[in-house]
Amino acid sequence: MTTVLIADDQPLQRLGFVMLMETKPDIEVVGEATHGAEAVRLTASLHPDVVLMDVRMPGMDGIEATRRIVAAGGRSRVLILTTFDLDEYAYAALRAGASGFLLKDAMPDELLAAIRSVSAGDAVVSPKMTRRLLDAHAGDLRPPEHRPPGADPRLRLLSEREREVLIAIGQGWTNTEIAERLGLSESTVKKHVGRVLAKLEARDRVQAVIIAYATGLAHTTS
Repeated sequence: MTTVLIADDQPLQRLGFVMLMETKPDIEVVGEATHGAEAVRLTASLHPDVVLMDVRMPGMDGIEATRRIVAAGGRSRVLILTTFDLDEYAYAALRAGASGFLLKDAMPDELLAAIRSVSAGDAVVSPKMTRRLLDAHAGDLRPPEHRPPGADPRLRLLSEREREVLIAIGQGWTNTEIAERLGLSESTVKKHVGRVLAKLEARDRVQAVIIAYATGLAHTTS
């Protein structure tokens, strides 16, 4: 059972989410919050698997709420809801530790799949959206000292194959694409991805993408 906390200041929006999730036996809504501070408090007390977080709320917004939830070190993961696919708030929330973001007009099946994916520890930002998001903020990801690619000490923990997989993740490739391009089975790719995340202490695939860009292994296209 995946437990969900909904943080959104729009009553009709929350009601729609609740009604949708009530139709699924494997998803349970355990609480609702109308602003960021309440989301942080309820997350601490209810320990939901996923917090469905709107970024724009009165008082404490979804970004600060996400930052506090992640900093608390609990098991709850945050799935950001945003109106625009390149919303600067969505990017800031990912940097704050969110496990992905989804557009508010996403289809019901897409929302449910995203909740399940985040609960399982995966990211829900599509490869295309990941590239667009990072390309839009490439300047923010360049190390200030302009280190050569791969100089970051975190990368020394990776084997050569794991480094290749990290580069592929940074380019937004799916596991299927990585398997095809590196001549590996999908099960082997999944194992490599898991090791990369563990060694980099990355919460999920989205954070691995950010590390790949920040360390210079991945780069934006002109």
